[in-house]
Amino acid sequence: MEAAALGALTLLLGALVLLVLLAVGKRKEDPEPIAATADPDGEESSAVKSSAVKKQKPDKQRSRKEKSAQHTFSHPLLAATLKAHNGNVTCLDFSSNGKYLASCADDRTVRIWSTKDFMEREHKCLRANVELDHAVLVRFSPDSRAFIVWLANGDAIRIFKMMKKDDGTMSFKGAAEDFPQKHKAAIINIGIAETGKFIMSASADTTIHIWDLRGEILATLNTNQVTNSYASVSPCGRFVASCGFTPDVKVWEVCFGKGGEFREVIRAFDLKGHSAGVHAFAFSNDSHRMASVSKDGTWKLWNTDVEYRKQQDPYLLRTVSCSSSEGSRVALSPDGRVLAVSDGADVCLYGCESGALEERLSAVHSGPLTDLRFDTTGLFLACSGDKAVRVFHNAPGHRAAIAHLGGS
Repeated sequence: MEAAALGALTLLLGALVLLVLLAVGKRKEDPEPIAATADPDGEESSAVKSSAVKKQKPDKQRSRKEKSAQHTFSHPLLAATLKAHNGNVTCLDFSSNGKYLASCADDRTVRIWSTKDFMEREHKCLRANVELDHAVLVRFSPDSRAFIVWLANGDAIRIFKMMKKDDGTMSFKGAAEDFPQKHKAAIINIGIAETGKFIMSASADTTIHIWDLRGEILATLNTNQVTNSYASVSPCGRFVASCGFTPDVKVWEVCFGKGGEFREVIRAFDLKGHSAGVHAFAFSNDSHRMASVSKDGTWKLWNTDVEYRKQQDPYLLRTVSCSSSEGSRVALSPDGRVLAVSDGADVCLYGCESGALEERLSAVHSGPLTDLRFDTTGLFLACSGDKAVRVFHNAPGHRAAIAHLGGS
């Protein structure tokens, strides 16, 4: 009898323990909502904050992905898209030997690309760091062994030497001192003469400085164009030209003696014919042709192979209607047969012989192009914008060369 009572008691206790365990388990599965309590300083408790942070994480991750999404572009003539910069690309330049393309961006780097990799699937590059600043303009030296940049914060030119190490890789070394600060307005362009005798810098007021390679000013030009919109050194290294608010392009010759000493800067000739300010201009490789694009809605092609010392003026060869805007750039192929004009994020390629529109490249970048340039061989056209450089086949140039051979 006692054994039976003991067994019944044991079963009862076991059932009670089982019920307690089931109740505790259900409470863990269905927790009560946490009330939003306030700390003495009026802020929510850490438990509420952590809960809110957990809920916000997916939204933050989604916004990061949306911000990192880059502009996509495709076209049959697209040869390569160069992506390595983490900031907006502001300028590009091809080396005279045709081996390299340099690009600079506001990520404090200059990237050096090999042109022979344009047709490859992967595009490797070398990185030069711009210490405590970033470059807005970059230009190669004539021997392709150095490049200069314009410093955004320092408002000065810095020279970088390109040196090969024993293992065959390349390193970059900035000069110990930058050029002195001389410009009072925002810079619009820099350049190095192909002769290696001088460096040019131009600002948005009316000032152009001609420097020697040590950072000493040889001459200062006042363009008298109210404001400068563009300036550059000719590929032959003899001329410096500028355009701006006035409807003409002014060209000077930088003169040196037989011993290489600087002599003077003289006015060579003007390109006259536009009815409004000129956005930009470009030279052919031998400087025998020049092209200009204006606010008047036209581009013009000129024969500049003239005896300007005998007061002979350039010949206007062609006037063609086109679309352009503030910041438009123009590039003339080395042989002078193809002209590229940018308008915002679009690029149009024209045949210089006929004036016909050969190709239209629409929305190449997510915003306005920052630079536009043919390589030294005329095989490629490169442009920069957002965080990329896009390289195109110069198909109109090929067609023009074939037509020229057929007609000769």
